Amino acid sequence: MADSGRPNQRSRTRKDLLAAAARLLKQGRRPTLEEVAEEALVSRATAYRYFPNVDALLVEAPLDGATPDPGELFGDGVSDDAVERLEQVNAALDDMIVANEQALRLMLAHSLRRGTNGEAAEGFPARQNRRSALIDAALAPARDEFDEDTARRLANALALVIGTESMVVLKDVLALDAAEAADVKRWAIRALVDAARRSGRS
Repeated sequence: MADSGRPNQRSRTRKDLLAAAARLLKQGRRPTLEEVAEEALVSRATAYRYFPNVDALLVEAPLDGATPDPGELFGDGVSDDAVERLEQVNAALDDMIVANEQALRLMLAHSLRRGTNGEAAEGFPARQNRRSALIDAALAPARDEFDEDTARRLANALALVIGTESMVVLKDVLALDAAEAADVKRWAIRALVDAARRSGRS
């Protein structure tokens, strides 16, 4: 697979490497980065542009499969209300975070280390964006409530509230218990949607 240099292509290439690593791990192996590159049909040099070492890759690979799928999360009979759907995304991701907290913290450490080395500035993503697809799916039935710019800002703002980083702030920095943290996140989600509804009706 050629690396075109475009952000979407680079994100897909990175995801292909994660999927390849997950397949090899399921075989009971601890593959090298070279073996993952071969499985993903990319060059060894390309793999090293995305992951500085095999440890960073193997920590993150299982997390892709653990992340909820939008199609499974929003089946028949699910509410079309944006807040309810976003709370559903938040709850599903929180469950995933609790089950994989150690791996997620290690993944954060690898991505932060890469940022300090200046590698992320080359344009290769330091992290896989798993939350935006879920947020976009949650907001899909309500898209006509917002103009395009407001919808984009809302989705970006929600990405600050939903996900691993908010867990770190609420748990490590603010020392909130699980119930308090959940209440803060629900409040923030509703506040952001209400603000977007007030400012960005199409």
